[in-house]
Amino acid sequence: MKEVEDYQRFGVVVTDDRGNMTKIVEKPSTPISKRANIGLYYVKNWKLMLDGIDWVLRQPPNKGEYYLTDAFQYMIDHGAKIKVVDVAGWYDAGKLDTLLETNRTILERRHAARRPATVPAGVTLVDPVYVEDGVTLKASTIGPNVSVSAGSTIEDSQLRDTIVGAKTQVRRSVLSNSLIGDEAIVEGVRGELTISDHSEVRSG
Repeated sequence: MKEVEDYQRFGVVVTDDRGNMTKIVEKPSTPISKRANIGLYYVKNWKLMLDGIDWVLRQPPNKGEYYLTDAFQYMIDHGAKIKVVDVAGWYDAGKLDTLLETNRTILERRHAARRPATVPAGVTLVDPVYVEDGVTLKASTIGPNVSVSAGSTIEDSQLRDTIVGAKTQVRRSVLSNSLIGDEAIVEGVRGELTISDHSEVRSG
C-alpha cells in the first residue's frame, strides 16, 4: 500500500491495529482512507479467492465493472486475514503527469537509461534518455527525460520530458511534457501534446 492524496482514483484499504485489512473500497467517493492498493498481492488461500471471484461475477457490476478487490472483501468477510504492507516506492502510470514522472524516475536510475551505440552528427542527447535500437535521429536535441521506442524517426526537433511510441515520426517539432503513441505522425508542433496510436497532428 502507498498513501496518496488523490484517493478517489484508487482502491483504498482500512486496517485494524494489527495491520490486517478490514475493508477495501474501489475508488471511494468519501475519504475512508488514503492508503492506495498498488495491485501487488500474495495469496495463500487461493481457493477462497476463487470463491470470492465466483461471488463477484454473480453480483451486478460495481460502478459498471467487476473488481478483484471485491473478491478480497469477500475473503475478509469469510474470515481471511489479509496483511497490508506499505511500500517506500511506487510509480503510478495512470495519468499523463504521473506517467511522465515515472518515466523520469526510471531514467534517472542510470542502469535504465540507454543511448544508441553511435550518435549521428547534428544530434544532441541530453541525459537521461532511453533510445531503442532502430530509431532514426536527425538534426535534433533529445532529452532530458525522453524515451523513444524502436522504429521511430525524430528529425529537426527538440524533445524533453516526452515519451514517443514505436514506429512514430516526429518532424520540425518542439515538444515537452508530451506522450506520443505508436505509429503516429507529428509535424510542426510546438508545446505539449498527447496523442494516441495511429494519430496525425500537423501544423504549419
